[in-house]
Amino acid sequence: MTTPPDPSVLYPDVAACGSLAAALRVEADGCLGAVPVTSPDFAPLRHAAVASTLPHREPLAISAWSHERRWSIRGEEPFQSMPLIDGRTGDLAEVARAARAWHDGATLDDIRQAAPFVHLTGRFEVPDNDPARLTESEWQGKRREAAELEYAWQETYHNLIEAAHAEPALRALYPFTSHWALRFSTTTRPDLTVVGPCLSANSDGTYGVGRGLISQDLGQFATAQEAVAVAVRQLPSGLGPTTLGG
Repeated sequence: MTTPPDPSVLYPDVAACGSLAAALRVEADGCLGAVPVTSPDFAPLRHAAVASTLPHREPLAISAWSHERRWSIRGEEPFQSMPLIDGRTGDLAEVARAARAWHDGATLDDIRQAAPFVHLTGRFEVPDNDPARLTESEWQGKRREAAELEYAWQETYHNLIEAAHAEPALRALYPFTSHWALRFSTTTRPDLTVVGPCLSANSDGTYGVGRGLISQDLGQFATAQEAVAVAVRQLPSGLGPTTLGG
């Protein structure tokens, strides 16, 4: 792997300001005002964070790329540390506009309007950490992710996610993936309680169901609906509503 250049080479303007936080304020042309913007001592040219006025938002994390001049953002909710927004851009002024909107408590849609590079993950904010709403939010995130994938097997995977979501017994469970295998939990993050089998979308367009992560010992099927039906039959009886993990 090529050794990345020193950050001051890719970001001489940031280096001249002394930190990414300071450079953001310059690029913001006053729009950040008294908004708290900080950079860590260990990598002041590479990272910055912008706090939010909303308690159910973590500080917006801003990171500079190592091999080309570009910045990424990530805005998480605090209970599960899952991203609500992310994005990448070469325009630091756009980053500042996104940071201001995140800080001010603008809706996720309004943040994207303020800075069009912002990508909405599909998850929505659940300020009271209601487990049913967190589950619904995670399903929405999974569906958005599956619809936006750019891999050759995107259609197969998308069909699997949609078929699982359409089944009430699975939709009531908290979805998560490991190595692109769809799995289920009776608790939300941060502490998952795995239940039922794994569902996988295969590169040949078939669908697998297995007791383990890389196993398809419960069968391979031509359609996502067939695989989902088998998975439902493998669920233990008496599952209650999803609860908070942790």
